[in-house]
Amino acid sequence: MSEPSGIRVADYDPSWPRQAAAAINALRAAAPGLFLELEHIGSTAVPGLAAKPVIDLMAAVHDLAHAAPAQVALADLGFRPHDNGMTDRLLYVRAREKVRSHILHVVTLESWPTRNQRILRDHLRAHPEDAARYANLKRALVDAGTPPAVYARAKTALVQELTDRARAQLGLPPVPVWEKQ
Repeated sequence: MSEPSGIRVADYDPSWPRQAAAAINALRAAAPGLFLELEHIGSTAVPGLAAKPVIDLMAAVHDLAHAAPAQVALADLGFRPHDNGMTDRLLYVRAREKVRSHILHVVTLESWPTRNQRILRDHLRAHPEDAARYANLKRALVDAGTPPAVYARAKTALVQELTDRARAQLGLPPVPVWEKQ
């Protein structure tokens, strides 16, 4: 498969959960007591799902300001602050030679139960037909040469549909999945 867009979507790699677990253990050790919850999210957390080979993690803290003292510890693990326009979280990216390997989303514990990324992950794990639709869309976007700046937005309609369905099953109202300003 050619990838003219510069985005790489890979077949599921069974090492992704181990990579996530190693990062989670390292984060907990580097900032003891900071993260009240810490999970592997995103497509690499869904067995069998094709994904960009970037491990997404989500961590909950009581208050986002509590993460500031951990900046040095996070940087020692390679996680650098990153601003991508999301205002309801702190974002840290780990990259080697400018290639992202991990993304850490730090959110409040109060928002943890209703985070769309966690809800969608669980839905895709339970509904392989929806996971296949999502994988097919990602591959089609790459095959079409969708630029990186457009790729996430191009997935939004399907992600919204699936997340709305998952939230409804949990008794939660729909909310927009597009979070960037």
